[in-house]
Amino acid sequence: MAATAAIGVAMAQGALAASFSVSGQDFKVTTDKLDGTGFVQYGSIAEGTDLKGNPALHPVAVSGFKSATITNMCQSVVTPDVPIFGSISLMLKAGTDASKPVEAKNIYLDVADLDADAEFSNIDIGVAAGKANKGPGIQPGTKANPFGFAQQADRAVLTNVKQRAWATSAGTFKLSGLSLRLHKGVKECY
Repeated sequence: MAATAAIGVAMAQGALAASFSVSGQDFKVTTDKLDGTGFVQYGSIAEGTDLKGNPALHPVAVSGFKSATITNMCQSVVTPDVPIFGSISLMLKAGTDASKPVEAKNIYLDVADLDADAEFSNIDIGVAAGKANKGPGIQPGTKANPFGFAQQADRAVLTNVKQRAWATSAGTFKLSGLSLRLHKGVKECY
């Protein structure tokens, strides 16, 4: 428990790179506002396992940002059928104070579903993923076609975000006001 607490504190202070993925499960994320610079988006495959431990592939749209601030972020994942307990939900919240948003650098989101209001500045649609130069580029070690369709923009602002994702990774992820809780039963961000 002490090691987990130390890692949580280091992530909250922005001292650690962060990566969130749940083997065999997607997770839900909501935020009031994501304001990102250096945006790129392209198709890829998220690798993982299914609930039986078998390899599984999931098609995703990867959204990358050189930097982003995120206001009122919530992430949740439900683990079903835990012996004795039934379903267990993990809920992480941060950036709930609008004056202290979550801050991320070189962040990639492997998204399966996204609902939001979006505004893009200086957007280029239909560039080859490997030629996109406004964002952080194709995430290293991922299965993306460098000649496949991509879009990029100097800035992207998403509000009222609801998404289902398979992974999130960032070079740095400063989680102001971090709150991580486990709940018995199903409790999700939306």
